[in-house]
Amino acid sequence: MSDSRRTGAPATRPTMHIGAVAERTGLSLRTLRHYDEVGLVRPSGRSDGGFRLYTEDDVERLLLVRRMKPLGFSLEEMADLLDVADQLAAHDDASATSKDGSPDDALRDRLAAYVRAAEERRADLARKLEWADELIALLRSR
Repeated sequence: MSDSRRTGAPATRPTMHIGAVAERTGLSLRTLRHYDEVGLVRPSGRSDGGFRLYTEDDVERLLLVRRMKPLGFSLEEMADLLDVADQLAAHDDASATSKDGSPDDALRDRLAAYVRAAEERRADLARKLEWADELIALLRSR
């Protein structure tokens, strides 16, 4: 897994330290550090003292990952979806100045596969939640 963004401190964009990012995303400091170490979501920069500096774009990436976690997506799947999102965003930026208005079919197919997988996993979670509600009702009735 790799995140190709630069490692120097962002020059003009506001940044946050890891504690503020943890609070905003609901992810632990340990999880944020792990995501950085495995290359899933790296901070956009580092302070002179070596502290991780995150931008709003980094927070959005982390929120996407956080939304995938309860659905049981692997780190590799999370990295792939981030790659799809990056390519779509780059394509959107390029299409603003280009006549080519659509991403290639393979990219659309990858995104559609994630949509289907998320829908299936959500349905499974909803079914499990119904079973949990049934159990609670049964236990309360005794």
